[in-house]
Amino acid sequence: MKIVTDSVADLPSDVVKDLGIMVIPMLVRFGEKVYRDGIDLTADQFYKKLKQSKILPGTSVPSPGTFAEAYDRLAEDTNQVLAIILSSKLSGTYEVAKQSIGLMKRKCRVDVVDSEWATMAEGFIVMTAAKAAQAGASLDEVIEITRKTIPRVDFLCTFDTLEYLRRGGRIGKAQTFLGSVLRVNPLITLRDGVVEPAGKAHFRAKAIQHLHSFAMSYSCIEGMAVEDTACPDEAETLVEQLSAKFPKEHIYRSKMTPAIGTHTGPGLLLVAILGDKS
Repeated sequence: MKIVTDSVADLPSDVVKDLGIMVIPMLVRFGEKVYRDGIDLTADQFYKKLKQSKILPGTSVPSPGTFAEAYDRLAEDTNQVLAIILSSKLSGTYEVAKQSIGLMKRKCRVDVVDSEWATMAEGFIVMTAAKAAQAGASLDEVIEITRKTIPRVDFLCTFDTLEYLRRGGRIGKAQTFLGSVLRVNPLITLRDGVVEPAGKAHFRAKAIQHLHSFAMSYSCIEGMAVEDTACPDEAETLVEQLSAKFPKEHIYRSKMTPAIGTHTGPGLLLVAILGDKS
């Protein structure tokens, strides 16, 4: 069987290749020009463009045809496909991924699961499913493993500004931060697939300390990722600090995909974990 996901999962290219995962790119718009996330526009190119452009970018979900073509391509080699998609409460991609099954030209069982997450929290769910599939698990078995993994991932991140989330309509319950008169560094996460406030700090260094404490609160960590949007030095420093808890060489480091950066802007720092707290 084969695994499909979207580019918001932020999976490193070597992981995608090693586990045989098919990634469907989200679409990023700058004015009239549309780019395939991570293909036509890399993360470095995007953040450079974001700083220079007077036009705010937007995102679009992949077309039903894109998913159907992907399913058909995989159906040449397998009769079972599982698509694990970012939170349906953040994007219409999940619904498109389901509707696309009816457009397929080949016969193949395709199931779609709402990960309820985004970023490498979603990525860890996808990786766990892909490893099970590689080990010979059936589609039903991989679906069960996927559902059991969803509550075992989490992330915490801090922003310079929530303005991009507000403009993109993805701010969720974190809108409570917008009424603050004082400049704060908000901390957010996802709960049940929706953006939710997780604290705040009046200084950036203190906010980053919260990310460190979040990781340290785990008794068992199977996977850890540190991601950033155009603040790599802070990310590397955090990796060094976290290596006391988890081997540095096993911490995934990535720059947020343009599809995420569109809704967060520069200055976001995130820690994602697969593991248990007790």
